[in-house]
Amino acid sequence: MNTTKSLLIVFHSMTGGTRQMAEAACQGAASEPGVTVQLRHASQAGPDDVLAADGFIFATPENLAAISGQLKDFFDRSYYPALDRLNGRPYASLVCAGSDGHNAARQIDRIATGWRLKAIAEPLIVCTHAQTTPAILAPKQLGEEALARCRALGEAVATGLALGVF
Repeated sequence: MNTTKSLLIVFHSMTGGTRQMAEAACQGAASEPGVTVQLRHASQAGPDDVLAADGFIFATPENLAAISGQLKDFFDRSYYPALDRLNGRPYASLVCAGSDGHNAARQIDRIATGWRLKAIAEPLIVCTHAQTTPAILAPKQLGEEALARCRALGEAVATGLALGVF
């Protein structure tokens, strides 16, 4: 009997910040030998990926006080094919924001509630303080402290999956 669990990390990133967060979470999760980790760009992930996973991390930039359009598209394509088939599976979220990030996190929580997923951590929001058009559009380079938090979250999710905690 195969007892390996699977973690799906779905992300979208325009300026690199969210990609760095998702990759750090993936690195942390990959340290758990009892879990396989799939890191998928939102445009490349779909219902089959969702249904095959035992747990999830959803990562998005906050765009106009909302999740990114590409992550929304992923949820639009995956929501109904997976509805009532994911009940109780764990999830966490990562948000890269210029000033706040809480509305994007709430949107993910609402979608996850519809899927009847179980939140296993508070949303991890990294604020870049980008407030001008040039700063918002500039490539991001997140600091080690923020990336360490993302790695720790990935590791915690994977460890919980491997131990059967969630």
